[in-house]
Amino acid sequence: MRLTDFWERMERALGPTYARSWAADVHLASLEGHTVEQALAAGRDTQEVWRAVHAELDLPAKYR
Repeated sequence: MRLTDFWERMERALGPTYARSWAADVHLASLEGHTVEQALAAGRDTQEVWRAVHAELDLPAKYR
């Protein structure tokens, strides 16, 4: 998944303003305690990060 696609999904799920804030502030156990921004900056695969976000937020299947 391209990074632009990842952020589009984040914004669809959380809204354009809250998506960036959430990505910077929330630490996910499934990402070894990193935030979304930290995980992406470290080179984690966007699909892997998206799966972690999807699970953490318990999003409906339509957001996969």
